[in-house]
Amino acid sequence: MDRMDKPFTSTRPQPAAEPRHIDSKALLGSDGRVVIVHQGQQYLLRQTQAGKLILTK
Repeated sequence: MDRMDKPFTSTRPQPAAEPRHIDSKALLGSDGRVVIVHQGQQYLLRQTQAGKLILTK
């Protein structure tokens, strides 16, 4: 097989996919808290009175 018969393979890196955007109010709900299960572990994501987000295990 000569060079012209080989399939083209790009050596340029692929652009990174854009991360998903989720509004915090939709995620946290009216309570301002949500439990996230990650690899069997539970984490609490909550909004403080100052509007900051805190993730705790």
